This record gives sequence, C-alpha cells and structure tokens, in this order.
Amino acid sequence: MRTYSGKKEELEREWYIVDAEGQTLGRLASRIAPILRGKHKPTYTPHLDCGDYVVVVNAEKVRVTGRKLEQKAYYRHSGYPGGLKTITLRDQLDKHPERVLQAAVKGMLPKNRLGRRMFKKLKVYAGEAHPHQAQQPKVLEL
Repeated sequence: MRTYSGKKEELEREWYIVDAEGQTLGRLASRIAPILRGKHKPTYTPHLDCGDYVVVVNAEKVRVTGRKLEQKAYYRHSGYPGGLKTITLRDQLDKHPERVLQAAVKGMLPKNRLGRRMFKKLKVYAGEAHPHQAQQPKVLEL
C-alpha cells in the first residue's frame, strides 16, 4: 500500500454556506474548523491548505450557553502602557457579531502561516445577505 501525499496542483476547493441561526457558538466553530483545514476530504494532507471556503450567515443569531454573555471577555492591546481594552461577549455581539465566530474558529486552527491562510477562507456575515452567490455555495447542514 502506497502512502498518498497531495500536491498543490491537485487541490479542488468547494464553497459551503452555513446558517448560524440558533447554533451554539463553540459547536458551530468546531464543525467549521475541520472544513477549513480539509480534514473532511480523503485527500487531506497536513502540510497543505487543502480545505474549502465557508460562508457563515446570521452570525448575530448565534447562541451561547450558561452565563457567557456576561462572563466571557475579549481582549486587545494598543501596545502602549495601560492600553488593554476589554469587551464582553454581549457587547461584542451587539457591535461586531461576526468577530465572535471568527475568534472561535481562529482558536481552533493551527497557529502558523498555514493556519492564517486557512482562516482567510472563512467569510462571516452578521445578516442573511452575502456577496458570494457567484460561487454557488452548497448548503452545509451541521
């Protein structure tokens, strides 16, 4: 039996669309991350970005369990002393709902150049509308 190793020229990418309405945040992210990596394909190769594109709509209607709306916090730093900014999950969902799902999926991807390329294939939109109809995305049931 010979070991298969994929090549860049052989990659075929699909486009999938996911409706996040009523989905639990972490469970949704853990289903999207392997698709971005390409682990759902029999031709998966760890050192190549062989994953597919994922378009997520209705990110503002994602669910969270427990008291995460008040307790979960997102941090960013300006680089200056005292420049730490904190925002709760509830405020982040009100202002930038797409960033919540992006952060969850990004945490599940590899922390290297390959992971950054994979992350660029994730397209998240707060509402129902998206500009990717020309790619004819397939509906992905999760």
